[in-house]
Amino acid sequence: MRKEIISTQNSYIKELFQLKEKSRERKKTGLFLIEGEREIGLALKGNYNIDTILFYPELFPEAQLKTLANPSIPTIQISKEVYQKLAHRSTTEGILALAKSKAHNLAQLTFKSKTPLIMVAEAPEKPGNIGALLRTADAANVDAVIIANPKTDLYNPNIIRSSVGCVFTNTIAVGSTSDIIAFLKDHNIAMYCAALQASVGYHTQDYTGPTALVVGTEDTGLSDEWRTNSTQNIIIPMQGAIDSMNVSVAAGILIFEAKRQRQFL
Repeated sequence: MRKEIISTQNSYIKELFQLKEKSRERKKTGLFLIEGEREIGLALKGNYNIDTILFYPELFPEAQLKTLANPSIPTIQISKEVYQKLAHRSTTEGILALAKSKAHNLAQLTFKSKTPLIMVAEAPEKPGNIGALLRTADAANVDAVIIANPKTDLYNPNIIRSSVGCVFTNTIAVGSTSDIIAFLKDHNIAMYCAALQASVGYHTQDYTGPTALVVGTEDTGLSDEWRTNSTQNIIIPMQGAIDSMNVSVAAGILIFEAKRQRQFL
């Protein structure tokens, strides 16, 4: 008989709720929750280890499980109340998964291409912006996304939701600004940093070689360490009343200029 949990007071459900709500619990256990059929499918595609799948049969019939995941993955049928406690989105699909996080160590980052295109974001804070950056990176099929001085963990439910699962499809590494700069220099990767100071138009540079495009926060931009170590500071000319734009929009402009130069290869 399949295991079934109907009470929100169940100790296992309480543990899952803590994973949903608290970054420190995700970091301590190395586990996190995924909500949604598409997102779980992308996690499996990204070779994430799925520990358990939980489903509410009124929304996600048991028969659909066979098309989603390997039957060897343990599954638990849950009640409507349990599902509503664990679900993050208001639009429901009736399926969740408990998964194991990846390390995202900078030292383990490797590239298949001899001329990698990398997106670097320093200290991104808002989960929605991080999700949008990851969607942009996925759309452009960049070789890696590197996050410097992260302010939130990658498995925040809002990042998973706003990235529509692209957090699982991108190659991602995290590290300090100093370590990332050293890594890029060691690998002879040019750094083009979006900044107002000592900048030239982004469209004037050649991004066909090994390239890192670096963006900072909308409020403070990039730290001095990036600006002083960059191969070239670049700027997107602004014609309105403000001097900055959403970080994911800026990253998209830069990345797709690089892809244009590379003939979208």
